[in-house]
Amino acid sequence: MKLPRRKLLHLAAGAAALPALSRLARADDYPSRPVRLIVTVPAGGSPDIIGRLIAQWLSERLGQPFVVENRPGASANIGTEVVAKSPPDGGTLLLAMSANAINASLYRHLNYNFIRDTVPVASIARIPLVMDVNLSVPATTVPQFIAYAKANPGKINLASAGNGTPLYVAGALFKMMTGITMVDVSYQGESAAMPDLIGGRVQALFGVMPASLGYIRSGKVRALAVTTATRQDVLPDVPAMAEFLPGYEASGWYGVVAPKGTPPQVVEQLNMQINAGLADPTMKARLAALGCGVFAGSPADFGKFIDDETAKWAKVVQFANIKAD
Repeated sequence: MKLPRRKLLHLAAGAAALPALSRLARADDYPSRPVRLIVTVPAGGSPDIIGRLIAQWLSERLGQPFVVENRPGASANIGTEVVAKSPPDGGTLLLAMSANAINASLYRHLNYNFIRDTVPVASIARIPLVMDVNLSVPATTVPQFIAYAKANPGKINLASAGNGTPLYVAGALFKMMTGITMVDVSYQGESAAMPDLIGGRVQALFGVMPASLGYIRSGKVRALAVTTATRQDVLPDVPAMAEFLPGYEASGWYGVVAPKGTPPQVVEQLNMQINAGLADPTMKARLAALGCGVFAGSPADFGKFIDDETAKWAKVVQFANIKAD
């Protein structure tokens, strides 16, 4: 039987629409099975805790288990590659961090491209840093510190948690914007560096605010500035670095991304539920206890933020000629 041309075209259009309808149906039913959230650090640290808070919230809201899977190693690259190469069906998500934006230029031969191979889902939180100095440093303000460093080139030791880490690049950005020189001294984490800062073996450290607060409040170190664009409520008398260096901003951040090609409806559903969690007083309090401020927004907002962060740290990595450890 020969069908009329109009009928043939109608049937062809309907057939072509079937895959799209199938994808839409799957997105509407999301999630139909357990979802894994890859966290690129070992269990127990702040990123792991944040990942578990979000996973628990999503499990309760969406009716399927969201299971945290720790994949540490290679400065977050191992876990990130797992997600970048996973099927784009919403079954695998990544707790993204500031390290992902830094690694894009720090590592020259990654097996993935973070921006190209993932899609932003939702930003979650930001965590401020603070510039701490040893009490013997003759500076109580950032301008005084800059003047002292310029008068004593190469005589100030700057502690960090290793090349390319958020603490390291925060210091590198400071050096780039001020033109001063300091000797970088790497430690296995901020907790290992703090005793040397207190003891005077190193003179400065850009530290995560929650880890620094006790030492600042007890008078063991001096805080010169917070690294966020504005002052922080927990240290109201400590100025923001941007008050002296306009445009300076360096903080840790967390969010969720998915493999590229994940259906937009799935991304929108996850974004809506995560933002609802971030508006919940209990979730806010839990994040605040970790030293984090809520950082909510749309997928597009988070995507622009990632692009901007990646471009900013690429300039710093190039300027400071930072090499991965």
